[in-house]
Amino acid sequence: MTEQKYFRKGFKMRENVQHLLDRDYRSEVVDRIRENGNVFETEGLTIRLADEFGFCYGVDRAVDYAFQTREKFPERRIFITGDMIHNASMNDRLREMGIEFLSTGFEGPPEEAFETLAPDDVVLLPAFGAPVDWVEKLRQKECVVVDTTCGSVLSVWKRVTRYAQKGFTSIIHGKYYHEETKATASQTSRDGGNGKYLIVRNLKETGYVTDFILGNMAADELKEKLGHGMCPGFDPGKDLQRVGVANQTTMLMSETMAVGEELRKAMIERYGAEKVEEHFELFDTICSATQDRQDALFELLENPLDVMIVIGGYNSSNTNNLAIIADERVPRSYHIASGDCIDGEIIHHKPAGTPLDSREEIEERGWLPEGPVRIGLTAGASTPNSQIGLAIGRILEARGLPREAALA
Repeated sequence: MTEQKYFRKGFKMRENVQHLLDRDYRSEVVDRIRENGNVFETEGLTIRLADEFGFCYGVDRAVDYAFQTREKFPERRIFITGDMIHNASMNDRLREMGIEFLSTGFEGPPEEAFETLAPDDVVLLPAFGAPVDWVEKLRQKECVVVDTTCGSVLSVWKRVTRYAQKGFTSIIHGKYYHEETKATASQTSRDGGNGKYLIVRNLKETGYVTDFILGNMAADELKEKLGHGMCPGFDPGKDLQRVGVANQTTMLMSETMAVGEELRKAMIERYGAEKVEEHFELFDTICSATQDRQDALFELLENPLDVMIVIGGYNSSNTNNLAIIADERVPRSYHIASGDCIDGEIIHHKPAGTPLDSREEIEERGWLPEGPVRIGLTAGASTPNSQIGLAIGRILEARGLPREAALA
Protein backbone atom coordinates (compact mmCIF):
# COMPACT_ATOMS: atom_id res chain seq x y z
CA MET A 1 0.00 0.00 0.00
CA THR A 2 1.26 3.49 -0.88
CA GLU A 3 2.09 5.48 2.24
CA GLN A 4 0.03 8.60 2.86
CA LYS A 5 2.34 11.58 2.55
CA TYR A 6 0.24 14.57 3.62
CA PHE A 7 -1.60 15.08 6.90
CA ARG A 8 -3.57 18.12 7.92
CA LYS A 9 -5.95 16.76 10.56
CA GLY A 10 -3.54 15.09 12.96
CA PHE A 11 -3.64 11.37 13.69
CA LYS A 12 -6.60 11.15 16.11
CA MET A 13 -4.13 10.52 18.94
CA ARG A 14 -4.87 13.50 21.19
CA GLU A 15 -5.69 11.23 24.12
CA ASN A 16 -2.25 9.62 23.80
CA VAL A 17 -0.45 12.94 24.29
CA GLN A 18 -2.91 14.86 26.49
CA HIS A 19 -0.97 14.04 29.67
CA LEU A 20 2.19 15.51 28.13
CA LEU A 21 0.37 18.66 27.01
CA ASP A 22 -1.12 19.10 30.49
CA ARG A 23 2.24 18.56 32.16
CA ASP A 24 4.11 21.00 29.94
CA TYR A 25 1.56 23.75 29.36
CA ARG A 26 -1.23 23.74 31.92
CA SER A 27 -1.07 25.87 35.10
CA GLU A 28 -3.09 25.15 38.23
CA VAL A 29 -2.47 28.74 39.35
CA VAL A 30 -4.00 30.16 36.17
CA ASP A 31 -6.93 27.75 36.42
CA ARG A 32 -7.60 28.89 40.00
CA ILE A 33 -7.48 32.60 39.15
CA ARG A 34 -9.78 32.07 36.17
CA GLU A 35 -12.28 30.38 38.50
CA ASN A 36 -12.10 33.50 40.68
CA GLY A 37 -13.14 35.87 37.91
CA ASN A 38 -9.56 36.48 36.69
CA VAL A 39 -8.66 38.40 39.86
CA PHE A 40 -6.24 37.43 42.63
CA GLU A 41 -5.74 39.54 45.77
CA THR A 42 -3.46 39.09 48.76
CA GLU A 43 -1.67 41.41 51.21
CA GLY A 44 -1.93 44.60 49.16
CA LEU A 45 -1.23 42.87 45.83
CA THR A 46 -3.92 42.63 43.15
CA ILE A 47 -3.35 40.70 39.92
CA ARG A 48 -5.91 40.99 37.14
CA LEU A 49 -5.82 38.68 34.14
CA ALA A 50 -7.31 39.66 30.80
CA ASP A 51 -10.44 37.72 29.90
CA GLU A 52 -8.69 36.32 26.83
CA PHE A 53 -4.98 35.49 26.74
CA GLY A 54 -2.47 32.78 25.91
CA PHE A 55 -2.82 29.80 23.59
CA CYS A 56 -5.37 30.30 20.82
CA TYR A 57 -7.06 27.45 18.98
CA GLY A 58 -4.58 27.53 16.09
CA VAL A 59 -1.55 27.34 18.37
CA ASP A 60 -3.10 24.64 20.54
CA ARG A 61 -3.80 22.62 17.40
CA ALA A 62 -0.26 23.07 16.07
CA VAL A 63 1.33 22.01 19.36
CA ASP A 64 -1.05 19.06 19.64
CA TYR A 65 -0.18 17.87 16.11
CA ALA A 66 3.55 18.18 16.81
CA PHE A 67 3.21 15.95 19.88
CA GLN A 68 1.00 13.53 17.95
CA THR A 69 3.57 13.39 15.14
CA ARG A 70 6.30 12.24 17.50
CA GLU A 71 3.89 9.67 18.96
CA LYS A 72 2.96 8.42 15.47
CA PHE A 73 6.53 8.22 14.14
CA PRO A 74 8.72 7.36 17.17
CA GLU A 75 11.61 5.99 15.12
CA ARG A 76 11.70 8.42 12.22
CA ARG A 77 13.60 11.64 11.74
CA ILE A 78 11.21 14.55 12.23
CA PHE A 79 11.94 18.09 11.07
CA ILE A 80 10.14 21.41 11.18
CA THR A 81 10.77 24.17 8.66
CA GLY A 82 11.26 26.84 11.35
CA ASP A 83 9.72 27.98 14.62
CA MET A 84 6.49 26.09 15.30
CA ILE A 85 5.21 29.22 17.04
CA HIS A 86 7.01 32.26 18.36
CA ASN A 87 7.60 30.93 21.84
CA ALA A 88 11.10 29.87 22.84
CA SER A 89 10.03 27.39 25.52
CA MET A 90 7.74 25.64 23.05
CA ASN A 91 10.42 25.35 20.40
CA ASP A 92 12.92 24.10 22.99
CA ARG A 93 10.42 21.41 24.00
CA LEU A 94 10.23 20.21 20.40
CA ARG A 95 14.01 19.95 20.30
CA GLU A 96 13.90 17.86 23.48
CA MET A 97 11.53 15.53 21.64
CA GLY A 98 14.15 15.06 18.91
CA ILE A 99 12.49 17.31 16.34
CA GLU A 100 15.12 19.08 14.25
CA PHE A 101 14.77 22.63 12.91
CA LEU A 102 15.60 23.32 9.27
CA SER A 103 15.99 27.02 10.09
CA THR A 104 15.83 29.53 12.93
CA GLY A 105 14.72 33.13 12.87
CA PHE A 106 12.82 34.63 9.96
CA GLU A 107 15.05 33.67 7.04
CA GLY A 108 13.73 30.18 6.35
CA PRO A 109 15.63 27.02 5.37
CA PRO A 110 18.63 27.35 3.05
CA GLU A 111 18.53 25.23 -0.11
CA GLU A 112 20.96 22.68 1.33
CA ALA A 113 18.56 21.98 4.21
CA PHE A 114 16.03 20.51 1.77
CA GLU A 115 18.75 18.46 0.09
CA THR A 116 19.38 16.52 3.32
CA LEU A 117 15.81 15.18 3.44
CA ALA A 118 14.77 11.67 2.45
CA PRO A 119 11.40 10.03 1.65
CA ASP A 120 11.12 8.45 5.12
CA ASP A 121 11.55 11.81 6.85
CA VAL A 122 8.62 13.63 8.41
CA VAL A 123 8.41 17.42 8.08
CA LEU A 124 6.12 19.66 10.12
CA LEU A 125 4.80 22.89 8.61
CA PRO A 126 4.30 25.47 11.39
CA ALA A 127 1.18 27.36 12.38
CA PHE A 128 2.31 30.30 10.20
CA GLY A 129 2.21 28.08 7.10
CA ALA A 130 4.97 27.76 4.51
CA PRO A 131 5.62 29.32 1.10
CA VAL A 132 4.46 27.41 -1.95
CA ASP A 133 8.00 26.66 -3.14
CA TRP A 134 8.94 25.05 0.19
CA VAL A 135 5.95 22.72 -0.01
CA GLU A 136 6.84 21.84 -3.60
CA LYS A 137 10.41 20.95 -2.56
CA LEU A 138 9.06 18.67 0.16
CA ARG A 139 6.73 17.02 -2.37
CA GLN A 140 9.65 16.41 -4.71
CA LYS A 141 11.60 14.85 -1.85
CA GLU A 142 8.56 12.62 -1.15
CA CYS A 143 8.66 13.47 2.56
CA VAL A 144 5.74 12.89 4.89
CA VAL A 145 4.29 16.36 5.54
CA VAL A 146 2.26 17.25 8.64
CA ASP A 147 0.63 20.61 7.97
CA THR A 148 -0.35 22.59 11.10
CA THR A 149 -1.14 25.86 9.26
CA CYS A 150 -3.72 27.83 11.24
CA GLY A 151 -7.20 28.05 9.75
CA SER A 152 -7.18 31.84 10.04
CA VAL A 153 -4.05 31.96 7.90
CA LEU A 154 -5.69 29.67 5.34
CA SER A 155 -8.60 32.13 5.12
CA VAL A 156 -6.19 34.92 4.16
CA TRP A 157 -4.58 32.64 1.58
CA LYS A 158 -7.96 32.04 -0.06
CA ARG A 159 -8.49 35.78 -0.25
CA VAL A 160 -5.16 36.65 -1.90
CA THR A 161 -5.50 33.69 -4.27
CA ARG A 162 -8.86 35.08 -5.35
CA TYR A 163 -7.39 38.57 -5.81
CA ALA A 164 -4.59 37.20 -7.98
CA GLN A 165 -6.95 35.14 -10.13
CA LYS A 166 -9.04 38.27 -10.78
CA GLY A 167 -5.95 40.20 -11.84
CA PHE A 168 -5.74 42.28 -8.65
CA THR A 169 -2.50 42.99 -6.81
CA SER A 170 -2.59 41.91 -3.19
CA ILE A 171 -1.52 44.66 -0.82
CA ILE A 172 -0.61 42.80 2.35
CA HIS A 173 -0.51 44.67 5.65
CA GLY A 174 2.26 42.87 7.49
CA LYS A 175 5.94 42.52 8.20
CA TYR A 176 7.72 41.62 4.98
CA TYR A 177 10.24 39.36 6.75
CA HIS A 178 7.68 37.41 8.81
CA GLU A 179 7.11 33.72 7.97
CA GLU A 180 3.35 34.13 7.69
CA THR A 181 3.56 37.14 5.37
CA LYS A 182 6.05 35.37 3.10
CA ALA A 183 3.76 32.34 2.92
CA THR A 184 0.74 34.53 2.19
CA ALA A 185 2.55 36.44 -0.55
CA SER A 186 3.52 33.16 -2.23
CA GLN A 187 -0.16 32.19 -2.57
CA THR A 188 -0.64 34.87 -5.23
CA SER A 189 1.08 32.53 -7.71
CA ARG A 190 -1.19 29.54 -7.06
CA ASP A 191 -3.87 28.23 -9.41
CA GLY A 192 -3.17 30.62 -12.24
CA GLY A 193 -2.74 33.71 -10.07
CA ASN A 194 -0.83 36.71 -11.35
CA GLY A 195 1.80 36.56 -8.57
CA LYS A 196 1.46 40.26 -7.82
CA TYR A 197 1.81 41.58 -4.28
CA LEU A 198 3.10 44.53 -2.28
CA ILE A 199 3.70 44.34 1.48
CA VAL A 200 3.19 47.47 3.59
CA ARG A 201 4.14 47.59 7.25
CA ASN A 202 2.08 50.55 8.48
CA LEU A 203 0.21 53.71 7.56
CA LYS A 204 3.45 55.52 6.71
CA GLU A 205 4.28 52.96 4.03
CA THR A 206 0.64 52.98 2.89
CA GLY A 207 1.03 56.72 2.39
CA TYR A 208 3.79 56.11 -0.16
CA VAL A 209 1.42 53.88 -2.12
CA THR A 210 -1.44 56.40 -2.08
CA ASP A 211 0.98 59.16 -3.07
CA PHE A 212 1.90 57.13 -6.15
CA ILE A 213 -1.72 56.32 -6.99
CA LEU A 214 -2.57 60.03 -6.84
CA GLY A 215 0.41 61.04 -8.94
CA ASN A 216 2.42 62.58 -6.12
CA MET A 217 5.32 60.11 -6.22
CA ALA A 218 7.30 58.62 -9.09
CA ALA A 219 7.56 54.87 -9.64
CA ASP A 220 11.32 54.83 -9.03
CA GLU A 221 10.89 56.56 -5.67
CA LEU A 222 8.18 54.09 -4.62
CA LYS A 223 10.45 51.19 -5.56
CA GLU A 224 13.26 52.72 -3.53
CA LYS A 225 11.05 53.04 -0.47
CA LEU A 226 9.10 49.77 -0.68
CA GLY A 227 11.20 47.53 -2.91
CA HIS A 228 11.79 45.12 -0.01
CA GLY A 229 8.07 44.29 -0.02
CA MET A 230 7.46 44.06 -3.77
CA CYS A 231 7.06 40.88 -5.78
CA PRO A 232 9.65 40.27 -8.53
CA GLY A 233 9.00 42.41 -11.60
CA PHE A 234 6.62 44.74 -9.79
CA ASP A 235 5.47 47.57 -12.05
CA PRO A 236 3.77 50.30 -9.97
CA GLY A 237 2.12 51.94 -12.96
CA LYS A 238 0.44 48.71 -14.01
CA ASP A 239 0.18 46.75 -10.77
CA LEU A 240 -1.43 49.43 -8.61
CA GLN A 241 -4.43 50.00 -10.85
CA ARG A 242 -6.45 47.20 -9.20
CA VAL A 243 -5.66 46.19 -5.62
CA GLY A 244 -7.10 44.01 -2.88
CA VAL A 245 -6.12 44.38 0.78
CA ALA A 246 -5.22 41.43 3.02
CA ASN A 247 -3.12 41.15 6.16
CA GLN A 248 -0.84 39.17 8.36
CA THR A 249 -3.38 37.80 10.83
CA THR A 250 -1.61 39.08 13.94
CA MET A 251 -1.51 42.78 13.05
CA LEU A 252 -3.54 45.43 14.83
CA MET A 253 -7.03 45.31 13.36
CA SER A 254 -7.49 49.07 13.69
CA GLU A 255 -4.34 49.65 11.63
CA THR A 256 -5.35 47.14 8.95
CA MET A 257 -8.72 48.82 8.55
CA ALA A 258 -7.01 52.23 8.39
CA VAL A 259 -4.65 50.93 5.69
CA GLY A 260 -7.63 49.73 3.70
CA GLU A 261 -9.51 52.99 4.14
CA GLU A 262 -6.54 55.09 2.94
CA LEU A 263 -6.21 52.95 -0.17
CA ARG A 264 -9.97 53.05 -0.82
CA LYS A 265 -10.02 56.86 -0.58
CA ALA A 266 -7.09 57.10 -3.00
CA MET A 267 -8.84 54.85 -5.50
CA ILE A 268 -12.04 56.91 -5.27
CA GLU A 269 -10.08 60.10 -5.86
CA ARG A 270 -8.24 58.55 -8.79
CA TYR A 271 -11.05 56.64 -10.52
CA GLY A 272 -14.29 57.98 -9.03
CA ALA A 273 -16.69 56.45 -6.50
CA GLU A 274 -18.81 54.82 -9.20
CA LYS A 275 -15.82 52.75 -10.39
CA VAL A 276 -14.09 52.01 -7.09
CA GLU A 277 -15.25 48.37 -7.02
CA GLU A 278 -13.39 47.79 -10.28
CA HIS A 279 -10.16 48.91 -8.64
CA PHE A 280 -10.37 48.06 -4.93
CA GLU A 281 -11.43 45.22 -2.60
CA LEU A 282 -11.09 44.79 1.16
CA PHE A 283 -12.16 41.93 3.41
CA ASP A 284 -11.45 41.69 7.14
CA THR A 285 -9.02 38.81 7.59
CA ILE A 286 -7.70 39.59 11.08
CA CYS A 287 -7.57 36.44 13.19
CA SER A 288 -10.47 36.39 15.67
CA ALA A 289 -8.17 35.18 18.47
CA THR A 290 -5.80 38.10 17.84
CA GLN A 291 -8.69 40.54 17.94
CA ASP A 292 -10.19 38.89 21.05
CA ARG A 293 -6.89 39.33 22.91
CA GLN A 294 -6.59 42.95 21.84
CA ASP A 295 -10.19 43.67 22.87
CA ALA A 296 -9.70 41.90 26.21
CA LEU A 297 -6.58 43.98 26.87
CA PHE A 298 -8.44 47.22 26.19
CA GLU A 299 -11.10 46.08 28.66
CA LEU A 300 -8.48 45.14 31.25
CA LEU A 301 -6.86 48.55 30.89
CA GLU A 302 -10.10 50.20 31.93
CA ASN A 303 -9.18 49.15 35.47
CA PRO A 304 -6.69 51.35 37.36
CA LEU A 305 -3.32 49.58 37.09
CA ASP A 306 0.12 50.40 38.45
CA VAL A 307 1.97 47.79 36.37
CA MET A 308 1.12 45.94 33.17
CA ILE A 309 2.91 42.76 32.12
CA VAL A 310 2.63 41.18 28.66
CA ILE A 311 4.10 37.69 28.29
CA GLY A 312 5.18 36.18 24.99
CA GLY A 313 8.00 35.67 22.53
CA TYR A 314 9.98 38.75 21.59
CA ASN A 315 9.55 37.73 17.93
CA SER A 316 5.79 37.20 18.30
CA SER A 317 3.84 39.74 16.25
CA ASN A 318 0.59 39.51 18.19
CA THR A 319 2.44 39.78 21.53
CA ASN A 320 4.37 42.82 20.37
CA ASN A 321 1.12 44.52 19.40
CA LEU A 322 -0.31 43.81 22.86
CA ALA A 323 2.85 45.34 24.36
CA ILE A 324 2.41 48.50 22.26
CA ILE A 325 -1.21 48.87 23.37
CA ALA A 326 -0.22 48.45 27.02
CA ASP A 327 2.76 50.79 26.82
CA GLU A 328 0.59 53.60 25.50
CA ARG A 329 -1.69 53.41 28.54
CA VAL A 330 0.31 52.20 31.55
CA PRO A 331 3.68 53.89 32.26
CA ARG A 332 5.11 50.78 33.93
CA SER A 333 4.50 48.26 31.13
CA TYR A 334 6.79 45.32 30.50
CA HIS A 335 6.95 42.81 27.64
CA ILE A 336 8.68 39.71 28.99
CA ALA A 337 9.54 36.58 27.04
CA SER A 338 8.78 34.18 29.89
CA GLY A 339 7.99 34.04 33.59
CA ASP A 340 11.62 33.71 34.61
CA CYS A 341 12.33 37.20 33.25
CA ILE A 342 11.07 38.33 36.66
CA ASP A 343 13.78 37.89 39.26
CA GLY A 344 12.94 39.68 42.49
CA GLU A 345 13.45 43.40 42.12
CA ILE A 346 14.84 42.89 38.60
CA ILE A 347 12.81 42.42 35.44
CA HIS A 348 14.19 41.71 31.97
CA HIS A 349 11.98 43.03 29.20
CA LYS A 350 11.83 44.11 25.57
CA PRO A 351 11.00 47.79 24.90
CA ALA A 352 7.61 48.20 23.25
CA GLY A 353 7.74 49.04 19.56
CA THR A 354 11.16 47.57 18.81
CA PRO A 355 11.34 45.28 15.74
CA LEU A 356 10.41 41.61 16.01
CA ASP A 357 13.92 40.55 15.08
CA SER A 358 15.46 42.85 17.70
CA ARG A 359 17.32 41.08 20.50
CA GLU A 360 17.33 44.15 22.70
CA GLU A 361 16.40 43.31 26.27
CA ILE A 362 16.50 45.78 29.16
CA GLU A 363 17.33 44.91 32.75
CA GLU A 364 15.36 47.15 35.10
CA ARG A 365 15.57 47.31 38.89
CA GLY A 366 12.79 48.44 41.17
CA TRP A 367 10.10 47.58 38.64
CA LEU A 368 7.55 46.69 41.34
CA PRO A 369 6.30 49.63 43.44
CA GLU A 370 6.15 49.34 47.21
CA GLY A 371 2.85 49.38 49.06
CA PRO A 372 -0.47 48.37 47.53
CA VAL A 373 0.01 47.55 43.85
CA ARG A 374 -2.34 46.61 41.03
CA ILE A 375 -0.88 44.48 38.23
CA GLY A 376 -2.53 43.63 34.92
CA LEU A 377 -1.38 40.56 33.05
CA THR A 378 -1.98 39.21 29.56
CA ALA A 379 -0.14 36.98 27.12
CA GLY A 380 0.22 36.46 23.39
CA ALA A 381 -1.53 33.68 21.50
CA SER A 382 1.58 31.48 21.53
CA THR A 383 2.19 31.67 25.28
CA PRO A 384 1.29 28.57 27.33
CA ASN A 385 -0.48 28.90 30.68
CA SER A 386 2.58 27.36 32.35
CA GLN A 387 4.59 30.52 31.55
CA ILE A 388 1.77 32.72 32.84
CA GLY A 389 1.62 30.71 36.05
CA LEU A 390 5.40 31.00 36.42
CA ALA A 391 5.19 34.79 36.04
CA ILE A 392 2.53 34.99 38.75
CA GLY A 393 4.72 32.92 41.05
CA ARG A 394 7.70 35.19 40.40
CA ILE A 395 5.56 38.26 41.13
CA LEU A 396 4.55 36.78 44.48
CA GLU A 397 8.18 36.04 45.32
CA ALA A 398 9.14 39.61 44.38
CA ARG A 399 6.68 40.74 47.08
CA GLY A 400 8.15 38.32 49.60
CA LEU A 401 5.18 35.96 49.34
CA PRO A 402 5.22 32.21 48.70
CA ARG A 403 4.20 30.99 45.26
CA GLU A 404 1.63 28.74 46.93
CA ALA A 405 -0.33 31.84 47.99
CA ALA A 406 -2.07 31.83 44.61
CA LEU A 407 -3.47 28.37 45.36
CA ALA A 408 -4.76 29.19 48.81
